[in-house]
Amino acid sequence: MAADEDTPSSSQPTLARTLGLGALTVYGVGDMLGAGIYGLMGRAAGLMGNAVWLAFVMAMIVALLTGLSYANIGSRYPRAAGAPYVVHRAFRAPFISFLIGLGVAASGLTSMATGSRVIAGYVQSLGVGLPTGVLAVGFLVLLSLVVFRGMRESTWMNMLCTGVELSGLLIVIGVGVGSWGSVDYFEVPPSETGGLEAGITLGLLLQGAVLTFFSFIGFEDILNVAEEVKRPRTTLPLGLLLALLIATTLYVLVAISAVSVLPYRELGQSKAALVDVVRKAAPSFPPILFTAISIFAVANTALLNFVMGSRLLYGMSRQGLLPALLGRVHSGRRTPHVAIFVLLGIVLILSLLGDIRQLADATSLLLLVAFVVVNGALIVLKLRPGEPRGSFEVPVVVPVLGALVCLVMIVGRVLGAEADARAPLIAGGIIAGISVLYVLRRPKHVVVEEGPEHP
Repeated sequence: MAADEDTPSSSQPTLARTLGLGALTVYGVGDMLGAGIYGLMGRAAGLMGNAVWLAFVMAMIVALLTGLSYANIGSRYPRAAGAPYVVHRAFRAPFISFLIGLGVAASGLTSMATGSRVIAGYVQSLGVGLPTGVLAVGFLVLLSLVVFRGMRESTWMNMLCTGVELSGLLIVIGVGVGSWGSVDYFEVPPSETGGLEAGITLGLLLQGAVLTFFSFIGFEDILNVAEEVKRPRTTLPLGLLLALLIATTLYVLVAISAVSVLPYRELGQSKAALVDVVRKAAPSFPPILFTAISIFAVANTALLNFVMGSRLLYGMSRQGLLPALLGRVHSGRRTPHVAIFVLLGIVLILSLLGDIRQLADATSLLLLVAFVVVNGALIVLKLRPGEPRGSFEVPVVVPVLGALVCLVMIVGRVLGAEADARAPLIAGGIIAGISVLYVLRRPKHVVVEEGPEHP
């Protein structure tokens, strides 16, 4: 294909492969743990009672189906922006690939912007008198410099933050382990009609899975760092699956500890469930430490979304979906510096808009739509003769089930008891905006070949 203004030059420096299996697994675990589990446990316990651990198991099974599809994709096509790439390879429809890529990027941007304001609030609670906007901007600029500095530096920061947020969960498990066995772990709240308990039903499990599913979001980001992974065809699938297994184990142990220490009715009413668990089991433990842990957890989520978003824009540029400028790699730092600072500009604007949680909810809905489309793309590619096979292959039924359960998740988010009717409307508005960008952009040369063999 002839080079033009939409096609990055092959003479440009490439991303550096610095991530081994251990670092990639920590990347995935850190991306999933985030701050969600700290705020989610109370709501989940209120819904599921002492059986809250089952909700996490069900959510893991749901996430695993799509996770296996992503592992298969990474094994076959280990490249940044792997999701838009396989979607275009399967459907040959640049608009769908453009929509999926920018929809996923929007999810990361809103998460970063929301997280920056949460960080500002935590810092202010420690006595810092600076305005929220100043603190949010300072945090985002500092984060961008770490991501620009290099993947190795981002990995070290990720390991530090993951270690801190992991310590918080281990504290909950540690203070609760002495109470294990003190309750019935299959007890659920009474039915809404009163009287006898309805017991664990498929409908209740589904509600629990819908609620807790987003505590596993982040596994898909591993695909976007594929070009910085050593031996990605084998390392990427293994790292993704190990991260899911580790996160699930932690969530289940935390859930068991929480309901063992505090009655699920109290947990359901708590605004800081895990803090209350520690306060009950270990009254001498200083609550301010959990504020510090929460700061690290939110910062880690923002960091990894920044890495993901910059690699996504870089990969889409290399595929011809976005301007070639976004695909440039800094010759010294070996990072996609233009994409990093473009993202910084966008997220700074979002962070100064104020509370954008409704926007974040809408983009999480788009992420589920992306999962459906990516699973569908893998089905097409697995059934198409001549497609390369990877070192990790799953039967076609896996992406079929992955697409179906993600559709169920979408229905649950749109029509469920806690659904916000504004989220689908905002999501529709985002899709309309991306569509306008596509019409203005109109990519001329989109890469569909697999390209040079990756090691």
